[in-house]
Amino acid sequence: MEAEGLDWLLVPLHQLVSWGAAGAMVFGGVVPYIPQYRDIRRTQNAEGFSTYVCLVLLVANILRILFWFGRHFESPLLWQSIVMILTMLLMLKLCTEVRVTNELNVKRRFFAAADNKDEEFKVPPRRSYLDFDPHHFWHWSSFGDYVQCVLAFTGVAGYVTYLSIDSALFVETLGFLAVLTEATLGVPQLYRNYRHQSTEGMSIKMVLMWTSGDTFKTAYFLLNGAPLQFSVCGLLQVLVDLAILGQAYAFARHPQKPAPHVAHPASAKAL
Repeated sequence: MEAEGLDWLLVPLHQLVSWGAAGAMVFGGVVPYIPQYRDIRRTQNAEGFSTYVCLVLLVANILRILFWFGRHFESPLLWQSIVMILTMLLMLKLCTEVRVTNELNVKRRFFAAADNKDEEFKVPPRRSYLDFDPHHFWHWSSFGDYVQCVLAFTGVAGYVTYLSIDSALFVETLGFLAVLTEATLGVPQLYRNYRHQSTEGMSIKMVLMWTSGDTFKTAYFLLNGAPLQFSVCGLLQVLVDLAILGQAYAFARHPQKPAPHVAHPASAKAL
């Protein structure tokens, strides 16, 4: 009787914990981007955040969804990919709007100090994903270009998956590519910080949440017997997160000295 009473209590508790873990898996991945999103909106400056993070996550989660059609895994992981894709599109929309607005503002300030009539109507060139210019890849002037690029990639990848879905080798390779791409999530931010020798504009809260979320996610993969690719992805992500936190600590202790400002006639006139 006592054992039955404990079962009556433990079964609903176990179910509640399972629901909580599933909810954390679905929505926990997007939480780190909330402080970064708010910082960009508040400062109207997106330079500290690498939009290639969005590119990596979009590609990884599209491939993960396609992998699901060949090898069904737990539903929370599938929903996590859908929610993450929507979140990355929102981040891209905000970053694009802020960047384009700042470019226009720079031109307006230049217009105020312009001497030549020909310079009064200069505007930033519109960059489209159909330009096929590698220097402008993923730096387009319209959010619609990002959406079209994502849809084009999804269509091509989906068609190839449809043709090869019966191949076990293709399905496993697809899953490996998905998690390998996601494992490089922090690499664009890591490279951006290294190139600028600074983490200014990057939300430390975002990286701390990356670290805690990736640690939880990796433990979830290991405990629930997820495909091996998922566990490897999680471990690599945790290592990259720790490297970014190391950068933040190092750059805070040894900040880069600002370069001496040389006043040019044009810049002095603009001031």
